[in-house]
Amino acid sequence: MANATAPLALTMGEPGGVGPEIAQSAWEKLCGGDSRFFLIADPSLFPADKIAEISGPQDVASTFAERLPVLPLEKSVTANPGEAAPENAGAVIESIERAVAFALSGEAAGIVTNPIQKSALIAAGFQFPGHTEFLGELAKDAAMPSGRMRGPVMMLAGPDLKTVPVTIHQSVKDAVHTLSTDLIVRTGMIAAQALIHEFGIETPRLAISGLNPHAGEGGALGAEDDDIIAPAVSALQDAGLNAHGPLPADTMFHAEARETYDAALCMLHDQALIPAKTLAFHDAVNVTLGLPIIRTSPDHGTALDIAGKGVARADSLVAAIEMAAAMAARRK
Repeated sequence: MANATAPLALTMGEPGGVGPEIAQSAWEKLCGGDSRFFLIADPSLFPADKIAEISGPQDVASTFAERLPVLPLEKSVTANPGEAAPENAGAVIESIERAVAFALSGEAAGIVTNPIQKSALIAAGFQFPGHTEFLGELAKDAAMPSGRMRGPVMMLAGPDLKTVPVTIHQSVKDAVHTLSTDLIVRTGMIAAQALIHEFGIETPRLAISGLNPHAGEGGALGAEDDDIIAPAVSALQDAGLNAHGPLPADTMFHAEARETYDAALCMLHDQALIPAKTLAFHDAVNVTLGLPIIRTSPDHGTALDIAGKGVARADSLVAAIEMAAAMAARRK
């Protein structure tokens, strides 16, 4: 269970990216409120007068209103704004691992992850395609809340749209081969459980996209919609969920269509992320469902091109922090 009274653990992310500066900006916007958090990072990334070094989450309550609480990493960081260095991979990974450990122990209400530079981590030997998969591995041995299915499942959540990609960090060719009725059903069940327990939607409505143009047009444009997706929709309905589809993806996201569902289950990464980012580029939040802990993230990358220039916006990180706090309170 999430400990909603504990602070959130915020990870460092790529130290050469915008993570450090948007963490400082997010604290400036939230320091007078109840969404308390601490950052697990190298303190050298910040001016000393802007932060308070802490020894653990227990110190956040006494420092948060005055300075950004930073829990120092054991590994040091050498960072230049705009550059992602593989030699910092150990520190980036340490920050994530420690945040997850705090959340699993209940010392943190959940985690909010700053963007990582996957290419730099992979160059240093990182074995996972992204945050989502790594978090699933770190939390795989921890018990889920009673009655909940295990993910990880990715959701993009904005003010007007929630989308869930069934396949995530794969090429389109590999994603099509990965797609199965069981995977769609499992993803839909996990999404529905999260909508109930973390988003407060008592009877969630799921719209299920097709894979091919026009949802296959009766098999003329591909058999996957009839052979794989339609049986999954039927299985979700048999499980008691309000699910409908497969729907042509090109007509699912206009305003009138969005009023008919609470979340859209999409077959491919870009089917889900393009509409979510188009509608809420600065405000969308990346949420990982089906974990024993709460996890959110800003829905953007490391933005190396603007790092250190003082122009990075913290809107999505602020939204991610506020959403994680609200999710933790509901899960409790």
